[in-house]
Amino acid sequence: MSVHLEARPGDIAPIVLLPGDPLRAQFIADRFLEGVVCHNRVRNALGFTGTYHGVRVSVQSTGMGMPSCAIYVHELLAAYGVRVLVRIGTCGAIRADLQTRDVILAQAAATDSAMFRPTFGGATFAAAANFDLLHRAHALATAQGKAVRVGTVLTSDTFYPDEAVVSTWWSPWAEHGVLAAEMETAALYTLALRRGARALSILTVSDNLVTGEQTTAEERQTGFGDMATLALSLVTER
Repeated sequence: MSVHLEARPGDIAPIVLLPGDPLRAQFIADRFLEGVVCHNRVRNALGFTGTYHGVRVSVQSTGMGMPSCAIYVHELLAAYGVRVLVRIGTCGAIRADLQTRDVILAQAAATDSAMFRPTFGGATFAAAANFDLLHRAHALATAQGKAVRVGTVLTSDTFYPDEAVVSTWWSPWAEHGVLAAEMETAALYTLALRRGARALSILTVSDNLVTGEQTTAEERQTGFGDMATLALSLVTER
């Protein structure tokens, strides 16, 4: 057991999918995994372990934002020896050429957070995905006929920007090629790199901040099967 996970040693697989929403974790376990066991209910951060095509896989919800995600990622790495972590989450597109339900592979994560600045003496760390996972995910998606975008995302501490800048805050990021904003990837990549693990974020566009297009809460919870099947195919590829 760790501070926030009640799983015993061996209960969590070396491969873990990381949705933020606990109900999305349960949906993925129920829909895709066989022989499922719930390994965590602490704080209702639901976690499950089962098999997919004969490969043992866990799904652990992380909550919302870098601090919450970092707690679970740290404990999975330090206490349970997890070696592959794939975030399956949602993001808000900040470019008009992206539509809701589009899938993004985050090659790197810029951030407006100060969370890791003390670690690097106030400098900014370039948090990047594992290239092998990124390359194989793109190849798998292409082979499956799924259109995906590869690029940088912004991991932000702020979900609701100051009203004075709400219509313009994303412009400098978009002008430098950033595709979308979300709240966890920079923490995931930084901690995985620190411990020599492999990580990738696969994100589905849930809304577009430029066009105003949005999906429903139910769709965000259960409607993004392409992202889940791509992640599971990636981590169980032989």
